[in-house]
Parts: sequence; C-alpha cells; structure tokens
Amino acid sequence: MTAKLTRLSFLALPLAATMAFGAATTVHADDWQPTSSVEFIAPANPGGGWDTLVRTSSRVIQEEGLAERNFAAINTPGGGGAVAWAQIARDAGNPHKIFATSPPIILVPLAGTSRYDHTDFTPIARLITDYSIVLVPADSEYESLNDLMEAMAANTSLSVGGGSAPGSMDHISIAGLASAAGLNAADVNYIPFSGGGEAMTNLMGGHVEAVITGAGEAAGQLGEGSDIRALGVSAPERLGGALADIPTYLEQDIDYTFDIWRGVMGTPDMPEEAVAYYENLFAEMLETDGWADARDQLGWLDAYQTSEEFGDFLDAQKEQFSEVLSELGLLGD
Repeated sequence: MTAKLTRLSFLALPLAATMAFGAATTVHADDWQPTSSVEFIAPANPGGGWDTLVRTSSRVIQEEGLAERNFAAINTPGGGGAVAWAQIARDAGNPHKIFATSPPIILVPLAGTSRYDHTDFTPIARLITDYSIVLVPADSEYESLNDLMEAMAANTSLSVGGGSAPGSMDHISIAGLASAAGLNAADVNYIPFSGGGEAMTNLMGGHVEAVITGAGEAAGQLGEGSDIRALGVSAPERLGGALADIPTYLEQDIDYTFDIWRGVMGTPDMPEEAVAYYENLFAEMLETDGWADARDQLGWLDAYQTSEEFGDFLDAQKEQFSEVLSELGLLGD
C-alpha cells in the first residue's frame, strides 16, 4: 500500500465544518412537525457507534425539550448496515423514519455487499467526528501499538475484530494502521462482527486478540477497574474526557490518523419540509449544554453540515473510498 493511503484523512477538517455550523440552515420547518413517534434506527446491535449516536441524540433531544414527539431508538443489525438499509429503502417518503450513518454507507456498497448506497437515501445532517481506538484485554501482553504490530507481523493469523463488514470502516482503519506500521495491509486477519458491542464481547471472550472500534463507543468502558485497555487512538492529538490518557498513533511513531464522521439520513424521497425540520432540530441540539456534556465525555468533535453540504460530502467520500478499496483489492464489481 502506498504512503498516500497511510496518511489519508477520511474527513474534511472538522474546523471547516464547524465554521458552517454557526450559520446552520436558514430553512424554516414551521410547516411540518412529526405526528407520531420518530423511528431513529441504528443499523447494528446495541453498543456500537451508530447505537451510541442514536441513543445519545435521542436522550438530549428529550431532555432539552427540543421535540414534542418521542425519538425511539431501534436496532436493526446485519450485513454491516445492509439489512437496515434494505428495510429503510422500502419505506420511501416516510417522514417518521431516520437513521444514523457513517463511512459504511459508502464502503459497504463499494465492497459489493449492499445494493443500496448513500444516493438511495436523503441526507439530513452530519453531526460529529469520532476516531478509531485499538483495544485489548486488560491482562493482554501487548503494552503498546508497536507491540501489537510486531506480533501481527510475526503471526498473520493474529486476529483483530471490528464492528463493521469486511472492506468497511473498521477494516479500512486497521488496514491503514498496519500499512503505516510497515505491515502488508492485505495480511491483516480482520474478523467482522455486527457492531462494536459484539466485537468487544468477543474480545473479552478471548475470540480475538484485539478490537478496533469507535473511540466514543468505548469511552464508557475504559478506566480504572475496566476489563479492557486501549493501546492508541487515531486522532491527530489526544482527546478529552475518559479518553484523555490514551496516546495517539502519532505519539507512538506511527504516521496515521483516521476520522470517523457520523450523521443522520432519512428515507428515500423524504419530503423537503421534513428534512428541514430534522436539519434544524439537530442544529439546535448541537448548541445545547446537554449535548456538549455528552460530546465531551465521548471524545467527539462537532462537525455539522446541512443536508445539502452533507450530500456533497458523501459524493466526495465515495470517490475517495473507491480509490482506497481499489488499493486494498477490496473494490466490488
């Protein structure tokens, strides 16, 4: 793999997006309000990054009194997101169904394991940036990322689990890390699970040697007395909150960062007035104290984009990820 891939940042700089956040959207959604509970879907099992975003957002919206109707968190696991996407795609025009999204909405279709991609759905807003984190059991022999990389180089069967499908986000993240550390990325023994929660369960069960997942979803499970330990985080500098003591890859002389954007999309052909309602709702949510507290605890960074901006961003991500998967030999037909 080329140096181009090892240094690739998978997200436009959060600062630029945050500058746009101040303006948010000028569209008013006064003409439409939900008339029933909103289904807010996490396309994976509980405990993963999508699930964390859905439940955190739903809680803040409720606690801050931002919506009159309930936002019901629903888990629809399978296929790295493909099962949920297929169900949502059949519900075109439904203004009461939204879902959490992140790079797999681009990567899974490119790898050929979903017939639906981002163009089949309605972009609502990009919300935050998360980062990858490498975890091992608390009693693991690996004390640093370099220890783990050396072990992977010596034993290509050493397994690293992740909460996304082959060729998707966690796989790309660990492959890039391995390449930056001097390994052949294609030799990484990546074991896919249906979400970050299941990946960490298998880590504790001794079924994989390490796990790569979103830093935000791991934050609540780290700390004194935890059964897991973090070796490194893919951010350009140390994060705050529960993740403040975790060294970056860069600190360990591995020249690699990896950004995980997360946002919200709606059903195909969602009415414009519903899109405007949700777009404004999430812009308001990001300005609340409740959100700031949750965001900082999870190590997230605000990276708001409007529906239109998010759609353009997704198109650009498809071009970028197509190149990455091609270099890894994982681009589908």
